[in-house]
Amino acid sequence: MFNKLRLVWLVAGRELKDQFRDWRVLTPMVILVFCFPILMNEFAKQTVDFLNQYSANLILERLVPFSIMIIGFFPITISLVVALEAFVGEKERGTIEPMLSAPLDNWQLYFGKLLVGVITPLVASYLSIAFYLVLVSRQNLVMPPFIIMLQLLLLTTAHATLMVSAAIVISVQSTTVKAANLLASFIVIPVAILMQGEAVMLFWGNEQVLWLAIAGVMIIALLLIRVGIAHFQREYLLGREIDTINLRWLWRTFRMNFLGGARSFGEWYQHVLGSALRRIAPAIFVIVLVAGASLWMSYDWVIVNVTDVINKASAENLEKIAARASEIPNLSSLKENINAPFLFLNNTRAVTLIFFAGLFSFSVLGVLLYMVNIGLIGGVFALLQLLSNQMPNIQPAQIFFAGVLPHGIFEIPALMIGSAAMLYMGVTIVTPQTGKSMGEVILELFADWTKIFIGLVVPLLAVAALVEAYITPALLANALK
Repeated sequence: MFNKLRLVWLVAGRELKDQFRDWRVLTPMVILVFCFPILMNEFAKQTVDFLNQYSANLILERLVPFSIMIIGFFPITISLVVALEAFVGEKERGTIEPMLSAPLDNWQLYFGKLLVGVITPLVASYLSIAFYLVLVSRQNLVMPPFIIMLQLLLLTTAHATLMVSAAIVISVQSTTVKAANLLASFIVIPVAILMQGEAVMLFWGNEQVLWLAIAGVMIIALLLIRVGIAHFQREYLLGREIDTINLRWLWRTFRMNFLGGARSFGEWYQHVLGSALRRIAPAIFVIVLVAGASLWMSYDWVIVNVTDVINKASAENLEKIAARASEIPNLSSLKENINAPFLFLNNTRAVTLIFFAGLFSFSVLGVLLYMVNIGLIGGVFALLQLLSNQMPNIQPAQIFFAGVLPHGIFEIPALMIGSAAMLYMGVTIVTPQTGKSMGEVILELFADWTKIFIGLVVPLLAVAALVEAYITPALLANALK
């Protein structure tokens, strides 16, 4: 095993020597490492002077951690060029054949390139952060505590691993360096948006959520590494020419997988759709387990936190809450504002959003959105149970089943099946597919998801919308009386 890892370092050492010989790579990196912290330090001074006028102490405490997160991000974006040309650059320089003919396994080549791609931006980021901390220590600024500093370093490491992993995948799949550099925007922009959310968590001071963010980013990064290794083929790198968009081939491949050779609507439902459902059966089982965990977590969270709020509330406020809760809502006006088409489009949009979130994160974000949707059910039941403790005449089970069960027996299975198809797609993408390109695999999986979505999810959501619009309100009104 040690000898195999030594070969990985041999590939990485060759890449490091090439980088340190190229002044065009080192010069912008050095400038960014030492100049950007000075700019951020000046920005911090001006911000402190401004915020001191309004006694914004909370923002001042979070200013240095926020600056550290930004400083750690920018060297990664510059160093991304090295990872983007890891394989496609070798092809353009004409050095790909000797490298691929070396007695190395695919994973050794891949990890050698990946190791250099991660080490270079991380060293640059850590140096930049250290230089900024030296500048901050000489001013009247609040230094972040150890736990926040640890989170920021881990977050920087996770960002670097995520972006470099995606860049290596792009380098393997691209045919020219120009195409790889253009595709880099699909790495930088999503991570920049992700950092905006992390900045909000940082200013809120929510350390637990930041730990979850670090874990989520690392999971996606590991899945990207898995994708790169799964679809790494030496012959494909050697024989591939410039890619052209072949719309006819795309449509033919999708249509062939969608129809599956069926000659009638009944045959398509029985064989083609049935075969797709059998393929996602393990994913459905996992989704059901995730649903159970989500229901329990949301129920437990509401019971613990809302009970704590109720215990701290005054008797006067509790009486007001009880009085408002005892009022029967005007369900007739609810019927006028919410109709079946609105409910159908809203639920369809939710399932589609889960699919696209899962597509760009190998099912991670899609599963999180699914957990939020399912978790709402457990949270609502917990609220009803807490209300029944204050008002004994409320029967939570009766109200809950009258308001959720009629349309839920159609809507919840549709949500589960759609989410299972998304989970299956993410798992299959990171699984090696011999003899198929990544584009072919994604097209086939998209055809499977479309079959399930049109053939099963949409009809279930349509029935659920009709029931929710015209039957559930009457049952709920009867239960509330």
